[in-house]
Amino acid sequence: MSEYVDALADLEGWFAEDFAARVHYRGADDAYSIEFYEPSNCVLYWKVKGDGETAVPVGRDTVPDPLRERVRQDLSEAGIDPEVEGRFL
Repeated sequence: MSEYVDALADLEGWFAEDFAARVHYRGADDAYSIEFYEPSNCVLYWKVKGDGETAVPVGRDTVPDPLRERVRQDLSEAGIDPEVEGRFL
């Protein structure tokens, strides 16, 4: 693992897998899996379907603003520039 992935894994809900960190959030009607990849310094959003097993990648413009703000806060707490959350791939 790496410095930033380890730092995210220390935050509530996040866990690490090699070079990536992941967290799951559930809103009123939707569930998301959010991944930070250190080698490319980017954040990916996945919308999780009702079965909890299937996820599809989604554009960040479809993700609720409060969730995006939470992710930026987590990145900042881990010492990662929160601006990477808005980076287009």
